[in-house]
Amino acid sequence: MTPRLFSFAGGEGGAWRVLRVSAVLGDPLAGVKRLDLAAGSNPAAARGAAWILRGITSNERYVTRPEKERLVAIQPPLGRPEATRAALIPIRKSDAWWALPQDERRRIFEERSRHGETGLRYLPAVARRLHHCRDLGEPQPFDFLTWFEYAPADAAAFEELVAALRATEEWAYVEREVDIRLSRD
Repeated sequence: MTPRLFSFAGGEGGAWRVLRVSAVLGDPLAGVKRLDLAAGSNPAAARGAAWILRGITSNERYVTRPEKERLVAIQPPLGRPEATRAALIPIRKSDAWWALPQDERRRIFEERSRHGETGLRYLPAVARRLHHCRDLGEPQPFDFLTWFEYAPADAAAFEELVAALRATEEWAYVEREVDIRLSRD
């Protein structure tokens, strides 16, 4: 069975060295030295962690079948040996976003902001996995945890991707975003 629940523990332990933790919008997270990413709710580095963020993988939302088929065809797997850089970007959207019906969110997300099309331009250089936090049974500080992995040679492309997404109409609904950059030793 493929795990759906993932935990990100920021503290003193973990496979990923934290290069920086930056608050883009809203409250920051505490600065930490390392990040442990683990399937399940109890990562090894959880003891003494400054923070633990949890999210689950879910079905693709806001995409049509042809869009999903294009994504699946070129999306690289996580854990590639050359992908020694990563970013964890937790995001919380406003109540105004969640008050919109799903079809309106889809129009903003894809038809006007072109979120999926933008992401496709950076595949297969940048692998990603989205974790939904609102689907957990208890309140979480973020709605989404987006995990990206890429090779150092693709760092500029990743920066372009993030800048392009932040410039969209969709990002007007983001009220909290933290950008955590990482390196795997």
